[in-house]
Amino acid sequence: MTETQVNTVANSSDSCTTHRPLGTPLGKHPTRVLFLGSGELGKEVTIELMRLGAWVCAADSYAGAPAQQVAHEYRVLDMANAVELQALFNEVKPDIIVPEVEAIATDVLAGAAAAGAQVVPSAEIAAICMDRERLRVLAHEELGLPTTPYRFAGSLEELREGTATVGYPCVVKPVMSSSGHGQSVVRSADAIDAAWTEAQEGRRAADEGDVSRVIVEALAPLDRELTVLTVSSSAGIVTCAPIGQRQESGDYRESWQPAAEPAGEAERAQEIARTAVEGLVARARKAGETGWGVFGVELFVLNDGSILFNEVSPRPHDTGMVTMASQRLSEFALHARAILGLPITAEHVALSLPAGTVAASHAIVVGGDGEAEFTNAAEALAEPGTDLRIFAKPEVHGHRRMAVALAIGTGEADARAKAGQVADTLKIDVR
Repeated sequence: MTETQVNTVANSSDSCTTHRPLGTPLGKHPTRVLFLGSGELGKEVTIELMRLGAWVCAADSYAGAPAQQVAHEYRVLDMANAVELQALFNEVKPDIIVPEVEAIATDVLAGAAAAGAQVVPSAEIAAICMDRERLRVLAHEELGLPTTPYRFAGSLEELREGTATVGYPCVVKPVMSSSGHGQSVVRSADAIDAAWTEAQEGRRAADEGDVSRVIVEALAPLDRELTVLTVSSSAGIVTCAPIGQRQESGDYRESWQPAAEPAGEAERAQEIARTAVEGLVARARKAGETGWGVFGVELFVLNDGSILFNEVSPRPHDTGMVTMASQRLSEFALHARAILGLPITAEHVALSLPAGTVAASHAIVVGGDGEAEFTNAAEALAEPGTDLRIFAKPEVHGHRRMAVALAIGTGEADARAKAGQVADTLKIDVR
């Protein structure tokens, strides 16, 4: 069996394979793409879509978001407000809707899919992936993927029972949250009340009632984390080389590709990722949707070498920014091609690095209150094999990811050091 056959799963039905026309974005009949959320990841996908002739409108809750700066048009609204979101759909009349954030009126999104819009990867998948309970049940109980022991709770009393079952230490999270919001580690029964409060305050209130359900998971003996970018397209499902990562407080800080793994680990990680995405895409196709796009599958590697499924992001992943240096087609180019109906095979997701080298990314988080101004870029990029993306977000209030440094090195340590040096050499003033 060839590598392509191993990594590709053909779609079982042709009912969803609508191929969008490409051509003149300002003509009478362009493919119209609407982004719901216009951050730095959406900006890169917007550029790739525009290169292929699509017309793009970028929506967000504030003006000047990164993708809005490059799109043909932009809108500002509360995307969790059903009335505002429906009005946006009625005005723009998008062929393709790309959710880039999770604070969205999901019922309106599902209605748009039912009315014929292509939601990326699908309205059903978006709803499952933003709900840890639905996703964990699908992954572990239906698809049989290995996970940490877990329980769900809808009250403080149920949380006490859940922690007693999974044991200490454990992690408590709202079933709907992102970027570590509402998450806490519980090491004894004395901390349960505080964990419940933290989860309620950190939840996505727009998507829930008065009380958030929570998931309580055993704290696994974690060695490291991996991301496996997995692409669903008209040609089937393929996986990229695993990406290593480092996080702080639930947010990405560094990533590198390919991740150094013991023999067989990459294949096991890719198999878990592929199985998870197959299950999600099957749900989409049953509902008459394509399920096309890039998925960021997050995995835990434990001290004993076992690999556990954690979560799925149904869109390009922040750790995948390293693919702008490591692959001929970045995760953003792959996402654009997939959602337009173009085939993605194993050859499309191959690394483009010289033999023996590794690519790394380093998130540049800026603190302060005001506009960020970057200087000293010439010195920061003097080292060959380095690069920089400044997101051009309008302002910082507190701490915000404002740029990413990229580098290619002779190994993981060298690549990470070079990317870190770019970040450290830049001078950033906030005023």
